[in-house]
Amino acid sequence: MFEVDVIIPVYKPAEKFIKLLEQLRKQTIQIHKIILINTEKQYFDRLTEGMDFWKKYDNVQVKHISKAEFDHGKTRNYGVSLSKAPYFIMMTDDAVPVDEKLVEKLLKPFEDEEVGMSYAKQLPGKNSDPIESYTRTFNYPDTPLVKSRKDLGHMGIKTFFASDVCAAYRRVTFDKLGGFPDCAIFNEDMIYARGLIDAGYKIFYAAEAGVEHFHSYNGRGQFKRNFDMGVSHADHPEVFSGLSTESEGIRLVKKTCTYLCKIGKPHLIIKLFWLSGCKYLGYFLGKRYKHFPRKWIKVFSMNKNYWEK
Repeated sequence: MFEVDVIIPVYKPAEKFIKLLEQLRKQTIQIHKIILINTEKQYFDRLTEGMDFWKKYDNVQVKHISKAEFDHGKTRNYGVSLSKAPYFIMMTDDAVPVDEKLVEKLLKPFEDEEVGMSYAKQLPGKNSDPIESYTRTFNYPDTPLVKSRKDLGHMGIKTFFASDVCAAYRRVTFDKLGGFPDCAIFNEDMIYARGLIDAGYKIFYAAEAGVEHFHSYNGRGQFKRNFDMGVSHADHPEVFSGLSTESEGIRLVKKTCTYLCKIGKPHLIIKLFWLSGCKYLGYFLGKRYKHFPRKWIKVFSMNKNYWEK
């Protein structure tokens, strides 16, 4: 039997977060501890006010940090340091398990000693638009997949594509490789995953383990998000250099156009081109962020506190 903890960075939790906790209570494999690293205590208190939170969720442990202290890598490493379990699952506070077997399906791949990480399929919600829905389908297909170093040649960056929106880790391997980077604006999950691949371990895409998770960013949001992605690629050439991301983006746009025509919504292609253009421009500028003054960078970036560190 696996002993497992769940670690969740939390910021301004809403009702969806309570649904997440409820689904974790129903899992076929019992979770030892749910460790929450919450940014800004008042937002957490606001959600839990008037409910017997600690009695209902008696395996939850909460640590509060300030917004200035938050970092995509360091905060998650802090959560891991509070766990003693041999396996842990990293989640975000808006990823809701679709059934009671999420934990079971994420942990099963670890029966193979060479697997260091498994990650779940992300499903669009009922309110997501067709473009967002197809993007999820493109990035998270129905077929499970095992990825290793031998796949770098033909899969490129997709070899270590793995999202900690919902992903499980073997603790001994995580510690051996040094965990997430302590200072990360974005992509801490893929930076760690590349280290796994390079060290000879495998990554398992657990297509049968599902969470509902989606974002409906407008053009401005896509620009900022992809600017930060470009920054992370520029700062970690040992991870991303020599691996094209643009070709994968073009393939996504082409397939999304076909999908929109197929479902009778070709008018959304204009929106697709706008969002895709914002993504590309943000990424292009992010990769070249060192050429811009600091005040411009903070305007372009989604994670503004990162630049204060």
